[in-house]
Amino acid sequence: MNILVTGGAGYIGSHTCVELLNEGHQVIVVDNLCNSDKEALNRVEKITAKELSFFQADIRDKSALDAIFAEQILKEQAIDAVLHFAGLKAVGESTQHPLSYYDNNVHGSQVLLSVMEKYQVATFIFSSSATVYGDPASLPINEDSLLTTTNPYGQTKLVVEQMLKELSLANDNFTAVLLRYFNPAGAHESGLIGEDPSGTPNNLMPYIAQVAVGKRSHLAVFGDDYNTPDGTGVRDYVHVVDLAKGHVKALTKLHKNTGCHVFNLGTGRGYSVLEMVTTFAQISGKPITYKIESRRSGDIAQCYAQSTLAKNTLDWSSEKNLTDMVKDTWRWQSKNPNGYASQ
Repeated sequence: MNILVTGGAGYIGSHTCVELLNEGHQVIVVDNLCNSDKEALNRVEKITAKELSFFQADIRDKSALDAIFAEQILKEQAIDAVLHFAGLKAVGESTQHPLSYYDNNVHGSQVLLSVMEKYQVATFIFSSSATVYGDPASLPINEDSLLTTTNPYGQTKLVVEQMLKELSLANDNFTAVLLRYFNPAGAHESGLIGEDPSGTPNNLMPYIAQVAVGKRSHLAVFGDDYNTPDGTGVRDYVHVVDLAKGHVKALTKLHKNTGCHVFNLGTGRGYSVLEMVTTFAQISGKPITYKIESRRSGDIAQCYAQSTLAKNTLDWSSEKNLTDMVKDTWRWQSKNPNGYASQ
């Protein structure tokens, strides 16, 4: 199939491009490169020994998207499905700049869906998030858990989910797959692609990795007074390659299976911040200095998944464990101490 991947130069998008190419799909990437790097796509091609198409464009630019969809038709490579990763993704930043998040994540998705509708592209796989569950009343979290958010980032994901549910009800030919994944971590085993955050990392694993490689002096641990075994936040970390394979499974199993389908993608196991620090120090052989700071606005104590539905319907479950995540992250970071800018 010809697959349009928005945000394909980003962390999860680039790893998904690898899996799509390995499965024989044609990949067309649209990315404005506001928080990603074109070098990631060069490395995707190196890993797979296959070519992809790249358009530097913003999903909010309707005329640019229109031209891309039309060009694919002229080349007799009409787009069959869209995998949507493009958007802003930092919880803390979203509380400071909520309008930017609504503009990028909600308005951008609306523009993309309207262009898809024009060209009768009816399969949409959405990169959603466990943040749509807010502060969960019970654990593990399943797909029927209450939907509520504690920050603007999560709210934008929830709004787009609602948009997709309503569109699938209005259009009998439309297929929407909402993949609510938990905390992506790790990198490709080649060490060629990984998470390369702009500025200060918002996610735990790349922050620890930058401390280990000497790029940062210490890790800021936001809160040690949560109701968890060691007082620090607990999250369900899932390997980025497992997540990428989940998107390909969803595409394979549900393409043209109309309606709106929702799945959690997680391991079902939570690890605390300090457990992550200890594991990374052991595997890397590097000391991880950390300092306890105040809780961040919008953060919650614990979050981990029940992913039985994905296993039963998509034949997907996580294959890689915490050791794999840490080893792969350390390989990526030690080979690329400054990310893609290292080259």
